[in-house]
Amino acid sequence: MAKDFDPHRLDVHRFAEEGAGIAADEGLARFRRLAAETVGSPNETTVHWDAKGELLNPRHVHPQVWLHLNASATLPLVCQRCLMPVDVPVTVDRSFRFVTDEATAAAEDDTSEEDLLALSRSFDLLELVEDELLMEMPVAPRHEVCPEPVKMSAVDPDFDTGDAERENPFAVLGRMKTGK
Repeated sequence: MAKDFDPHRLDVHRFAEEGAGIAADEGLARFRRLAAETVGSPNETTVHWDAKGELLNPRHVHPQVWLHLNASATLPLVCQRCLMPVDVPVTVDRSFRFVTDEATAAAEDDTSEEDLLALSRSFDLLELVEDELLMEMPVAPRHEVCPEPVKMSAVDPDFDTGDAERENPFAVLGRMKTGK
């Protein structure tokens, strides 16, 4: 059944009506924007994702169309403390309710607790996976304990000697005033 559904052009309503599921392991290189945030070769990292459709109140005039998404990857990022590579596990476990159009989604977004998306017959599920993983990435990834001690000070010999050699500015002004 899952082979009937193309994650690049997913008919979300039919996917939910059938209660279908789809899953895959994709190379990080497939997710261009996500790969741009990482270091190293994107071919070495795998993104696992799976999605399941669900139709609630199927006999209702307006049944609720749901998509449950799980995704995970261990992303090679740069530690913001020591600037060395750090592997950061990122996971997504989110459900989305689909509404008829963008206007309805915008109108209900403020009052609804769930995430809303506009219903489409050609929904790009992999783009949603990438968006969600990007949002789950830490702003400042760090090692728990950096592999090398972090240098917490900077020493510049020219800076330290510059203060000793500099003349008092008020003395310079005084000489200018007296003409000496």
